[in-house]
Amino acid sequence: MQSRLARTASASSLFLVALFLVNCFRAPGTSAASSTGSLRETARMHAPRADHSSTPLPSGKVLIAGGFGGSGTESHPFSTAELYDPRSGSFEPAGGMTLGRSGHTAKLLKNGTVLIVGGWTGRGASRRTAEIYDPATGKFTPTGSLVVERSGNTATLLLNGKVLVTGGVDRSENSLASAEIYDPETGAFSLTGTMSEPRGQHTATILKNGKVLVAGGGSGDYPSQTVYRSADLYDPATGKFTPTGQMTACRHKHAAILLPSGKVLIAGGSDNRDWHGEYSSAELYDPAAGTFRATGPMSTSRFKLPEAVVLLNSGKVLIAGGGRFAEVYDESKGTFTPTQGTFGASRFFASATLLPNGDALITGGYAHTGAGLPATAAAWIYQP
Repeated sequence: MQSRLARTASASSLFLVALFLVNCFRAPGTSAASSTGSLRETARMHAPRADHSSTPLPSGKVLIAGGFGGSGTESHPFSTAELYDPRSGSFEPAGGMTLGRSGHTAKLLKNGTVLIVGGWTGRGASRRTAEIYDPATGKFTPTGSLVVERSGNTATLLLNGKVLVTGGVDRSENSLASAEIYDPETGAFSLTGTMSEPRGQHTATILKNGKVLVAGGGSGDYPSQTVYRSADLYDPATGKFTPTGQMTACRHKHAAILLPSGKVLIAGGSDNRDWHGEYSSAELYDPAAGTFRATGPMSTSRFKLPEAVVLLNSGKVLIAGGGRFAEVYDESKGTFTPTQGTFGASRFFASATLLPNGDALITGGYAHTGAGLPATAAAWIYQP
């Protein structure tokens, strides 16, 4: 009996030691806890993509458009597009845009069509162009031209159904302080107010009162670029921008999203050192006070993630870009917690989109490896 008890105790001890070692060497995002959800791979896209757009359609499908394939292809962006069908869990070809684009913006309009604006369009192509995708016909058609050519801009759907386009850079890589309005009824762009700073790689977030918070961004080229802490509020009623507060850090290539409380979460990004100045910090903008304050921090530093952040049905926020794993922000606790599973490598300029069932689709992005900056055709489903 004593021998049997000794063997049992020995086996239990070995099990506890093994469990300890597993937990010690577990990769971030593979915690045994499942309260923050998990990642799993789904079907692959038809092309590797980074800096593409991902737009949910009224049908529940997701339009994936443009992007580039990795290092050395930035000047040859894709014109191809595809649709993800959550019912079949697969991608299907969706024709092509009128020209290749990466770093463009895509916004679902109130009439169910998608406006695609600006972006890097390849050598010799105009960055003033815009086009409309119509899910009913499955075709892309040109619409009015921007007043000012721009890439690295933002596009925000206003409460009146028009679209605010802000900042970006021109063909000479000069950052822009100008902004314009797209009117879906006329298909035309017109200039509106001017921001307090010329901004590229910034964020623009519509608030509950209909105003738009424009935050951070920068001007100039690395390593002499300037990155801002400043922010502006755009008022559609007056067509003007006014300064509002200062972020706790200068940021560009960050992410921003409106929370159910009405505050705005701003996460990650980098300073003027770019790859050498990534942030794990995050902050909240309070529209009532017009101020920013620190929250978080995230579990890892992240940048190049503006389109990889999703507000979940729970009111929590999925951060799914700029890192090897995803994490979830809980405003009630002010904390970020890694999810189960990883992307295998950090994914920069990936995209994330909320699906009708409350899951999220994460697509593409490129990795920063010794072999260059290869984009991936892989896609993942996040399940809360």
